[in-house]
Amino acid sequence: MIRRLQRTITDEELFQTLDAGPADRVAFLPARTSTRSLAETLVALANANGGMALVGVSAKGQVQKELDVTALREAVLEAGLLTDPPLVLPSAQVLETSRGTVLVVQVPSGLPHIYSLQGLYLTRTAGQNRPLTTPELRRLLLERGDTGFEAQPIPGATLADLDEQRILRYLDRVAFSPTEDIPQALLARGCATYAQEAQAAAEPGAAVLTPTAAGILLFGRNPQQFLRSAEIICVRYAGDSMGDEFVRQDLGGPLPDQIRQAEAFVSSNMRRGMKIRGMQREESTEYPLAVVREAIVNAIAHRDYSIRGEGIRLLIFNSRMEIYSPGRLPGHVTLENLKDERYSRNEAIVAILSDLGYIERLGYGIDRMIATMTGAGLPAPIFEETPAGFKVTLQSSGVELVSSHPTEQPWRHLFLNERQEAALAYVQQNGRITNSEFQSLAPDVSAETIRRDLADLVERNLLLRIGEKRATYYIFK
Repeated sequence: MIRRLQRTITDEELFQTLDAGPADRVAFLPARTSTRSLAETLVALANANGGMALVGVSAKGQVQKELDVTALREAVLEAGLLTDPPLVLPSAQVLETSRGTVLVVQVPSGLPHIYSLQGLYLTRTAGQNRPLTTPELRRLLLERGDTGFEAQPIPGATLADLDEQRILRYLDRVAFSPTEDIPQALLARGCATYAQEAQAAAEPGAAVLTPTAAGILLFGRNPQQFLRSAEIICVRYAGDSMGDEFVRQDLGGPLPDQIRQAEAFVSSNMRRGMKIRGMQREESTEYPLAVVREAIVNAIAHRDYSIRGEGIRLLIFNSRMEIYSPGRLPGHVTLENLKDERYSRNEAIVAILSDLGYIERLGYGIDRMIATMTGAGLPAPIFEETPAGFKVTLQSSGVELVSSHPTEQPWRHLFLNERQEAALAYVQQNGRITNSEFQSLAPDVSAETIRRDLADLVERNLLLRIGEKRATYYIFK
């Protein structure tokens, strides 16, 4: 399970920011700021490629007293709904410091739209909000041309297709206000919208909400009922190319569940070994887990869900892992500027996955992946665009738990029983072993004991199970 927390601002960082004063990416707002003023600042930051608003701070950087956190959180949500299109942001952070309480609203970089407030297009320079010039607006129109599939209503879906308990657990995590009803919370977070079809069918004056693609993907009872390709196909092949020997698992359900299941699949299907550090023996994994997690989360958060007939593919070979995501790089991002530029195709999905702890708020995933791989002595990830998608390739560390040399049996130091050692020797000589073949090696033990021995070898990441029922056999992982 992924446990990485959202990026938070430390007291020291906050104090340095307060002492430096307002800037292009930093705004100070008083505790009694109006919802419109807050909306203007959020629009300006979003169009200026992100930043943060510190609420409860005077123009001179003084932290004000008696901050009504609940009211200000609601004001942030209301401000986001005033913008066109609605601005969906990760939940605001409440920082309790020695100088007082500050509400930190972070606006991620790389948002996919141009935002306005009642026809007013703003940006931010020299610590001030100002209208965009005509040339600046034209440039943004060229850079941010994504249609935003995640914000579209899903035909045939209703709010009843969302899992209320899952929604409540999320809202509890982000300090959901009891005065805010669930439909309003979903609307503010980009998970529901007013669909024209629903409005036409409703009684005059009735307000009818329907789930968006983001709402179905994040909170749906059965997202694949409406978006069949929103899945991950995980395959572990026995060699360095696709072949007949493989283990496959198709992952569905809401996106957070897919992330956890995909990580579990990789963890159970990658090789492990031992490294000596000083006087200590440490377990070594074939791929750094942090990099695997980042690649999985990025694929899920940034794929193009409007593409039908193709899901995310996670393929594990002997020498590499490939993670393919439908949809080419969005917006102005290219392979050349991938490390430095930010663009979020799915802002609502990214915001909620951020609230749940899967994505850092301001996102530096690519840099972290490269640094972690090179720090582990491995080649940097390979990033490629295909005609219809994006692929990340991680090259294996070359961890070998079982030698291919016929005279070496390093498993003798792994505290295995004699039957298991005999089974591994059989696989080394013959390439595979079946349950019945193992039974012939140990005819005096029960079938249940044979089953437990094989299950233990799979659990230890020594053997890989291929096939089902009578067709099952085992090979070296």
